[in-house]
Amino acid sequence: MRIAYLSTFYPFRGGIAQFNASLCQALVAQGHDVLPYTFSRQYPQVLFPGKSQYVQAGDHATELNSIPVLDSINPLNWPKAARQIRGQKPDLLLMKFWMSFFGPSLGAVAARMAPETRVVSVLDNVLPHERRFFDLPLTRRFLARNHGFVVMSEAVEKDLNRFRPEAARLFHRHPVYDHFGEALDRSEARRALGLAPDEKLLLFYGFIRAYKGLDLLLDAFDQLRGPYRLMIAGEAYEPFAPYAARIAASPFSSAIEVRERYISDEETRLLFSAADACVLPYHHATQSGIALIAYQFRLPMLATDVGGLKEYVENGVNGILVPPEDKAALARGIERYFEQGGYERFSPALSGMRQQLSWEHLATSLAAFVDRLPGAI
Repeated sequence: MRIAYLSTFYPFRGGIAQFNASLCQALVAQGHDVLPYTFSRQYPQVLFPGKSQYVQAGDHATELNSIPVLDSINPLNWPKAARQIRGQKPDLLLMKFWMSFFGPSLGAVAARMAPETRVVSVLDNVLPHERRFFDLPLTRRFLARNHGFVVMSEAVEKDLNRFRPEAARLFHRHPVYDHFGEALDRSEARRALGLAPDEKLLLFYGFIRAYKGLDLLLDAFDQLRGPYRLMIAGEAYEPFAPYAARIAASPFSSAIEVRERYISDEETRLLFSAADACVLPYHHATQSGIALIAYQFRLPMLATDVGGLKEYVENGVNGILVPPEDKAALARGIERYFEQGGYERFSPALSGMRQQLSWEHLATSLAAFVDRLPGAI
């Protein structure tokens, strides 16, 4: 099958770019002819909440030779991008959709494909976590341009059904992010972070945004007693000052370390190798790429029972689930996790689960799904 894959690729950074690269490689390994296309401009810099859109030193990014073709904010570019892709006569246009901002540009390309080209999008989110007035119309219009979808959580599938309940879809769990490499020796990683043997390290990792519940975790951390440490590692996509003030006022501020910046792949490997648990205290969620990093490093998770998180955290097996919006319940869940054996008890369960979530299986399932679509080549 000849596949035009239009999304974020190297040199853009982040989990979405790595997802695309990993799936692209798996499709090529199975004999498909994949043509990766990316953005000539992904976000205008003035709208980008982080410091850089591009791969940084210390990242293990997959360097695919993608073609920069689509300017997300220039409508005059969209027909040209579509002509360039259509000229390759793909059997499939594959895209990734995670926010309505990209709906107009991606949808314009999809609408200009030849009738024999199937259009399928992998949906990270149907609706964004922070809603805006234009999300519904832009999302509805984009979804109408597709012949089928890949959904990776029940929460996302539920949102898809709000717009297109009749749509063909492939349900497949998000594969594990394995590009970070294997975990470092746990004792050496902990020594590198200056941790004492009895310290219990909780890791809050990833872009800092309101829906991810760092405020709830800070409130819960104040209720803990014992040798707990909290590592906050990630770039803030909102003002960090309120969190900094909250940390400074904590009676346990000396046990909280903040790395408020972009975390390279190499540093990610160190933190996940050293931690006792990854904490996902979300207020709401669809799915979490952080959970798939935790799977790679066999790091158990403590999570609130919202959205698709329960699809990754099996309570009492590979982590602990607690009720949402309840700092006391989160604090008690953290204590219960360590009382029941902590890392040593819960980590082994992640090994078997990790093997079930491969890029190869997703590629095989996707190809079979496209073959079943009406009019597919």
